[in-house]
Amino acid sequence: MIVHILYENPDWLPPLTDALDEVGFDHRLIEVRQGIVDGSPEPGIYLNRMSPSSHTRGHVESVGLTREILAWLEMHGARVVNGLSAFELEMSKQRQYMVLGKYGIPTPRTGLAVGSEQLVELTRTFDGPFITKHNRGGKGLGIVLFSSADELADRLAQGDFDFGPNGQVIIQEYIEAAQPHITRVELVGGEMVLAMESSTSDGFELCPSDVCQIKAAKQQPDNCPIDGGAKFRPSQLSASDPLVAQYRAMCAGEGIEIAGIEFVEDAQGRRYTYDINGTTNYNQTLGREIGVNGMMKVAEYLRDVVAPQIS
Repeated sequence: MIVHILYENPDWLPPLTDALDEVGFDHRLIEVRQGIVDGSPEPGIYLNRMSPSSHTRGHVESVGLTREILAWLEMHGARVVNGLSAFELEMSKQRQYMVLGKYGIPTPRTGLAVGSEQLVELTRTFDGPFITKHNRGGKGLGIVLFSSADELADRLAQGDFDFGPNGQVIIQEYIEAAQPHITRVELVGGEMVLAMESSTSDGFELCPSDVCQIKAAKQQPDNCPIDGGAKFRPSQLSASDPLVAQYRAMCAGEGIEIAGIEFVEDAQGRRYTYDINGTTNYNQTLGREIGVNGMMKVAEYLRDVVAPQIS
């Protein structure tokens, strides 16, 4: 059986394709930048690896084309992992917060605005500091901490504020973490693969992929991408934790088969979930430390669960 991989960032592919090779899958790479949607899809498993940050790599058409491809695949009965429903959630943080609330998962207070005046108007309804972020983000795009609406208004007046790829900006209550890290929970096929802590000491661009760390190190030479515990370390979060059970229920209910879900814990021990990543990556350095190969878990899920459904 063949696995068709929809993608736009080739840098993230090697750990996945290596794992697919090891479990015995043939794979076909489908770069979603230009193409034709017509006829009937080829047999096999379709794995969606499209990223909301694709526009930052010059692939501005990729998200819209992926939407059409996923709808076409599903209309023809193709087996798609992280299909259209999961993809739409990844493309909108606003929808993520609504879905998290549907399953009783606490989130920071969040609103969305388009337009400078509307942004300032919305932030005047917030008590205390808040952050901005792109509604279609990824890589921590657009995350800026502000202490007040006036501070945001001053920044907007400078003319260099980044409104993101579609002008939709999220305003979110700032949750001060008890410790300078967030926790990311990785799930594959409804099971927790691992949980890790990601340091926020150097900002909010927290893509765990090793290639992302190497690129960051080129910009900040003092940061070593392979030093093990500098940015990522194992979390003590248990798979039996009630929050993980809520994540599992949400993924099952919303058609999310692969996800990295992030939360922050405040000084009172309250945990606020703020991001669902469908195009998740795994830090291989951490994986070797804890004995978990995330992409191998994905490949095994495709082999043991998905393939029997269509063979």
